[in-house]
Amino acid sequence: MPSSRRTFLASGAAAGVGLAVAGGLPSLAQASPARPHPPVKPGNVPFPPLVDDPKGVLALPKGFSYTVVTRTGVTRLDRGQGATPSDHDGMAVYDAGHGRYTLIQNHEIDPGAEFGVPHVKGTVYDAGAVDAGGCTVIKTDLAGRNLGEFVALSGTISNCAGGPTPWGTWLTCEETEDRAGDKWEEGGRSGVYQKDHGYVFEVWADGSADPKPIKCLGRYSHEALAVDKDRTRVYLSEDADEPNGLFYRWTAPHGVKLGPGVLTRLAPNAGVLAAMQIIMDDGSVLPDVAYLTSAQLGRPFPVRWIEVPDRDARTKSVREQFADGQVTRGRKFEGVWATDEGVYVVNSYAWDEGDLPADAAPHDGMVWFYNYRNQTIQLVTYFPHQTASEEGGPVKYTDLTFDGPDNVTVTPWGSLVLAEDGTGASHVLSTIPGGPTYAIARNQLNDSEFCGPTFSADGKVLFVNMQDPGLTLAITGPWEKYLG
Repeated sequence: MPSSRRTFLASGAAAGVGLAVAGGLPSLAQASPARPHPPVKPGNVPFPPLVDDPKGVLALPKGFSYTVVTRTGVTRLDRGQGATPSDHDGMAVYDAGHGRYTLIQNHEIDPGAEFGVPHVKGTVYDAGAVDAGGCTVIKTDLAGRNLGEFVALSGTISNCAGGPTPWGTWLTCEETEDRAGDKWEEGGRSGVYQKDHGYVFEVWADGSADPKPIKCLGRYSHEALAVDKDRTRVYLSEDADEPNGLFYRWTAPHGVKLGPGVLTRLAPNAGVLAAMQIIMDDGSVLPDVAYLTSAQLGRPFPVRWIEVPDRDARTKSVREQFADGQVTRGRKFEGVWATDEGVYVVNSYAWDEGDLPADAAPHDGMVWFYNYRNQTIQLVTYFPHQTASEEGGPVKYTDLTFDGPDNVTVTPWGSLVLAEDGTGASHVLSTIPGGPTYAIARNQLNDSEFCGPTFSADGKVLFVNMQDPGLTLAITGPWEKYLG
């Protein structure tokens, strides 16, 4: 998720054509995250202009307000575990009843950080990954009060995004391919990994975790994932380059239905992990998503899946096991979110040297929808590339031009919320597949990305993270007026 591309104010205009599918978010009470109501057509009431925050933190439309729930190094973990870790990233929210919520939050940290996730007995995967990534559990309410936070998983690396499950847990993703025996060094400290990394782990909202990797989902630079409604398939994204990453589908063994702890108990070679092939009219495989542009908005393309030869990447990274033209690659496959009909997946950008094939079209962001039944994928939102940011100049209309969509979530009303990780001003965005994109928040502190947007199931609170300086924010306001 981190981007080294930040310079000045960013760009890209947005519009999309495609499915608009309603969705809800996880709830401990109903144990059914991200499952939509019958499809509805989201409203198209423009969000009011953003108003600068006197505190210099978060610009919001009139009528909206925010509360800081946690802050790196300032708020404290329960049970004497230390300060809130840094680099807040992917996140899910669960209804805890009585007007309270439970958040499970990733921390995208490499070892040796000043505010790494502390090793707490029973939560540690790799004792060699000191002050690195992991997950914390946060208790809060409608007002965004901090009602406690504690460690649920530690000793993992660069926990980026992931996804909620239909049974009420969180699957956290390591965005790395580090191996046991690799050395790390940071800030005068050093160490050696004792275990392989690049896996998915399951975390429970009550804070319990089984720190065992889910090896059947593969070992690579995981970004995000989503479980389908039948609980038999998992869709996963890979944020990687040289060569560009892939979009994957894992299919459970015959007769296996996923539920609490099932993935962890499966054999490393259980099921089938396969990479996406977008099929063109002549039957060939589209080599990179960047060959498609806004001219193809809404057009469904057939998809096939090709099995990964060695999912644990013992001798070669998974994406390198396919020849160019054998699979469909994409720079920065990022956010993934499921509905009953299909799954959304995001590509953040591709415009710099090496980001895309030389004869493909540079872009500042793509949002796709894969339809389970039809086995097709369609481009539903497209941000054209604007060169101003490359040259170090600000865009003229900061809150009208966007780039670098990253995490995605489906709102309770069927529209999408995107978190920007682009060049310059960072936004939280509302976008309607087949309609416009609006800025609903802007980072006034710095150029840090937003991460982990997720709505409470009742639609009252949008929780989102600002990765640096590490803030969890609870945003309230008349959401339904603009999204419903």
